[in-house]
Amino acid sequence: MASKPLTGTKVFLMLVAFFGIVISVNVTMAKLAISTLPGTDVDSPYAAGLAYDREISAAHDQAARKWKVSAHIERYPDGNAVLQVEARDAAGQPVTGLKFGGRLERPTDKRADLAVELAEAGIGIYRGNAASVAPGQWDLVIEGDAKGDRVFLSRNRVILN
Repeated sequence: MASKPLTGTKVFLMLVAFFGIVISVNVTMAKLAISTLPGTDVDSPYAAGLAYDREISAAHDQAARKWKVSAHIERYPDGNAVLQVEARDAAGQPVTGLKFGGRLERPTDKRADLAVELAEAGIGIYRGNAASVAPGQWDLVIEGDAKGDRVFLSRNRVILN
């Protein structure tokens, strides 16, 4: 059986095919990497940098209030979770009239974040429900607002079973 000679055209086509496959795999992997984990913690690092001094000032104001805020979250086997926040001032009196909100944030995937609306269930006690909470590690973020101004912020890592 006679073999066909290796011509310049065949070599050119083999090179084009080889590099075409390499480039298409690289483009596919880059698209998958960008779509699965964007690698950013905030949407706009520039805006977050500008707000940094305000965040420091708000943290000092929060520390000066000496509030004692405790939170408890419980996840049930059906995936529902109940978040309860109890707020007391420096004298130990319940803090009422605030608007508390909570968020469960996945440390690795911002798209899985869940908001928890809290309503005042008693004097100084705020409670809310979240549905379809997956087990695992979450960051529990609690924010308290008074008259449109944030007066409390807490971020804690929790593990839900």
